[in-house]
Amino acid sequence: MPSNASGKNDAPPLPAPLRVPVADSHTHLDMQSGTVEEGLAKAASVGVTTVVQVGCDLKGSRWAAETAAAHDCVHAAVALHPNEAPRIVLGDPGGASRPPGAGGGRSRQGAREAGGDAALDEALAEIDRLAALEQVKGVGETGLDYFRTGPEGKDAQERSFRAHIEIAKRHGKALVIHDREAHEDVLRILKEEGAPERTVFHCYSGDADMAEICAREGYFMSFAGNVTFKNAQNLRDALAVAPLELVLVETDAPFLTPSPYRGRPNAPYLVPVTVRAMAAVRGIDEDALAAAVAANTARAFQY
Repeated sequence: MPSNASGKNDAPPLPAPLRVPVADSHTHLDMQSGTVEEGLAKAASVGVTTVVQVGCDLKGSRWAAETAAAHDCVHAAVALHPNEAPRIVLGDPGGASRPPGAGGGRSRQGAREAGGDAALDEALAEIDRLAALEQVKGVGETGLDYFRTGPEGKDAQERSFRAHIEIAKRHGKALVIHDREAHEDVLRILKEEGAPERTVFHCYSGDADMAEICAREGYFMSFAGNVTFKNAQNLRDALAVAPLELVLVETDAPFLTPSPYRGRPNAPYLVPVTVRAMAAVRGIDEDALAAAVAANTARAFQY
């Protein structure tokens, strides 16, 4: 039987190209179908000419650095995902793991034996080494995630987050934050440690009040495809009040595919769909929004 073109596993169609090129400030090429070269070419064909490839564990962070070294249009960010720290310290205690595919490789590793604080220190030392590389422009995604990690994993997450902040500051790299159901603690730890000069809230998930706090602190807010979801009015409210000079756009691909393709595979070539939705929220034309996010991303990651 012929395939259903609207099937939930089919790649969405190419959107109309943007007239002003932009960057996907956060993507996971290693979890997407096809080759890196194919994905980059498809993105460039619609005006997405730069991507930030983000690592979530040691394997993925090494891959991000290698891929950025091989492609001028790719920049890397390296880190242990917030849910990776409890996996290292505690093993894989009920629910502390990331969702399938949310790590550095194409398939999720199985449960691990507990490694303790020494294992976390060893992993952080490798992130530190990678963060020194020229093609690595960010330290992340790091932060706190209370959605999948229970109380038993919070200490490991916080220790890892604080270490990543220090690494980012020492190497002069952007800090890329994963903040899920942990807004107050993330903001508190940033204040206690002193945030790096360039701090990015990836897949911004707060409300308008939090956006005003981020604006006062000079934190970048990166909006993903979920800003287009019907139930995400809080994100649109936040986007409406965020200073334009602090706004970025991302896919977090293969996750968070924008409407009307929600549930189908995401990829950098779909950034124009989100850019147009964001421009509508801001009440400006797509060229102005694209020009702003392109300049902001270059400034945030210093490329």
